[in-house]
Amino acid sequence: MLAENPRNESIPRGLDGVWDAAAGLVQRLAPRRRRFLRFAAGVLAWDKHFSQITDAKLREAATEMRDLVRLGREGPKELLRGFAIVREVASRRLGEKPFQVQVAGALAMEAGCVAEMATGEGKTLVATMPAVIAGWRGLGCHVITVNDYLAKRDAEWMSKIYNFCGLSVGHLEQEMPPPERRAAYQADITYCTNKEVTADFLRDRLALGRLANLPSALLAKIVDGRGGTEGLVQRGLHYAIVDEADSILIDEAVTPLIISGLAPSPEQVAAFQQAADLAGKLDCDKHFRVQPRYREVEMTDAGRKRIAELCEPLGGVWCGARRREELIVQALTVKEFYHCDKQYVVEDGKIVIVDEFTGRLMPDREWRDGIHQATEAKEQLEINPPKDTCARISFQRFFRLYRKLSGMTGTAAEAQREFWQIYHLPVVAIPTNRPCIRRHLPDRVFATEQAKWRAIVEEIRRLHQTGRPVLVGTRSVAASELLAKMLVEQNMDAQILNAVRHAEEAQIVAGAGKAGQITVATNMAGRGTDIKLGPGVADLGGLHVMATERHEAGRVDRQLYGRSARQGDPGSAQAFVSLEDELARRYMPLVSGLLIRRYKGSDGPISSTPARKVFDLAQRRAERTALRQRKGVLRTDDWLDEYLGFAGK
Repeated sequence: MLAENPRNESIPRGLDGVWDAAAGLVQRLAPRRRRFLRFAAGVLAWDKHFSQITDAKLREAATEMRDLVRLGREGPKELLRGFAIVREVASRRLGEKPFQVQVAGALAMEAGCVAEMATGEGKTLVATMPAVIAGWRGLGCHVITVNDYLAKRDAEWMSKIYNFCGLSVGHLEQEMPPPERRAAYQADITYCTNKEVTADFLRDRLALGRLANLPSALLAKIVDGRGGTEGLVQRGLHYAIVDEADSILIDEAVTPLIISGLAPSPEQVAAFQQAADLAGKLDCDKHFRVQPRYREVEMTDAGRKRIAELCEPLGGVWCGARRREELIVQALTVKEFYHCDKQYVVEDGKIVIVDEFTGRLMPDREWRDGIHQATEAKEQLEINPPKDTCARISFQRFFRLYRKLSGMTGTAAEAQREFWQIYHLPVVAIPTNRPCIRRHLPDRVFATEQAKWRAIVEEIRRLHQTGRPVLVGTRSVAASELLAKMLVEQNMDAQILNAVRHAEEAQIVAGAGKAGQITVATNMAGRGTDIKLGPGVADLGGLHVMATERHEAGRVDRQLYGRSARQGDPGSAQAFVSLEDELARRYMPLVSGLLIRRYKGSDGPISSTPARKVFDLAQRRAERTALRQRKGVLRTDDWLDEYLGFAGK
């Protein structure tokens, strides 16, 4: 019998919260890395034995190990032997034998930790070792990736290891019908995205109806012949290995996944367009105030009076003061904070959301609470009726349902407190196989965005003339298109990768290390793809990474910088920022405003310490705000469970 899952409980508060935080501090101070490296050395000690036996003998050893694990009789020594078997299989089937640090990362995940491993350290291969052990247990293992392409690629790539070890492997894609989904979940190891596995969980909950859980469904089938598991695709949530754990468990944590149904309402649709028209007749500061830090709009008394005057002849929904203010505040929020080519793009007459963390399109998602319809009204598109929510769950709540959870990413240290508070996951920083020799150059700060972009283009030109490849990270589609236009004007060709130009993503990023190559990509586009240096590039200094803005989370900046200097290669990274950037304006408006006035008219870089500190302080403020939002979402989920009977557990 499995123990109760401690993650599926409310976040401790008061003295319990203090005690839990203290436990988290002890967990961070524990010498895990040294212990896992020592255990990894024990795995490597089997190398001589297994490298000398035939394939048939190795397969036989894997079968014996599977039977031992299935019976729950594996101890620490047997576990190390199992890892050694998988390591030898990887060497024979893929030609890649995991290094000691990779084995240490795999052991950390098997122990229920988040393994921080630098970009290019082979995390895809690392995941196969704990996944095989989980597959041998016979309860299923989900390997969560960030997109369908990676799920399919990794499942097919690593299937040679799994099949040799007597395990089946499947993967999920968005358009798969239920029978194929059920078959994928029945496999010992299933590769899937967080969106697909969460949506299937919600659909299964709807299929169960009033039945509380799977045992209840089976009991109902026995008693009266109704119910059962025919409509379900998943077989349970036992163990998940989360790739890019910081992106999925932290950055996307506040995103609720919603299963919805159509609720056509012509009056409501018309109200969204009317609200957009009315919002255009209001003046900022006079009728409403904008709070950039919290992305909120607040009506003034003069604004309420003006709304009442404008709505008097409309009647209907516009007669109610509270409802009309909600609609117009919503329209103003979209007008002020939702911008085309940043938060969304318009494709084939439809609003398509852009993931601000990855720069990828999300064509199957909609903003809730009328925001999507308000955006359609703003862009003068056909307004689709809002939908009724049938089931919802946030990603952080969903992943807390797994009996066992672990992850891997290149950037986890900054969020180690949150990993513990939300998921009770310790973070273990695994050293690189070869020393990292990346040169991290100090940020270059400019007073205006215009001066910043000119300096970026000039720096790209300088590096391009030396033959070094350059990877430029931007925060939005608009920024990447602007830079592309400026480069064309200077007769420099660049590969552009953003939410609009997303075809062949992996191939474009993989080629970013060729001599003289200029690649412009939104944030983490191509995440999960290695960049290998072309011939002679290492002698020139390797790949240079440029960030055109600092992100609200320092982890995202570090993920971008980690594209260079992988596996001991040379490389460098630098950020170009301006006091007019969104991060500074939103989280340090007073200080950045004073500095802009102080350096008004300056086109060169600002070398003052206060100007550099603005971005560090703004980033910390942004991270604290985001953490409060994520905790708020989790408290909302707990409230729904406690007070709404249909929410279930």
